[in-house]
Amino acid sequence: MSKKLVAYFSASGNTANLAKKLAEAAGADLYEIRPAVPYTADDLNWQNKKSRSSIEMSDHSSRPALADKNADIAAYDTIYVGFPVWWYIAPTIINSFLESYDFSGKKIVLFATSGGSGFGKAVDNLRSSAPDAQITEGNVNPSAKDIKALAALV
Repeated sequence: MSKKLVAYFSASGNTANLAKKLAEAAGADLYEIRPAVPYTADDLNWQNKKSRSSIEMSDHSSRPALADKNADIAAYDTIYVGFPVWWYIAPTIINSFLESYDFSGKKIVLFATSGGSGFGKAVDNLRSSAPDAQITEGNVNPSAKDIKALAALV
């Protein structure tokens, strides 16, 4: 049996709730991807072009610093990576996370929360951050049934 980890970034709590349900269904460990500087409500105001999230998302090379780099990625075969969809891609902190570890030979299954869009170009934009991993598109806003199906993707 492979060892599994659910790693997630959550700005408002929606992705965190989903990650906890997935970790329970998959029998996986849980790891929160946290920014070194937490996001405030003003930082997340996507309608303000000068907000932190808008500035980061307009620069695809942006790599927000992580609060820690102590996830034991080497101990896992499958890593579920969850995030809210921002501007039709993953927040660039997900790139920061993927580029901070060696995912060679690992299976990465993506899941996301979104107010109305699908993954968009999230998968394509993340492949270069973990080039030696197998990245699989999971679900956006998965239902309870979908969470069980995601948990079985190993």
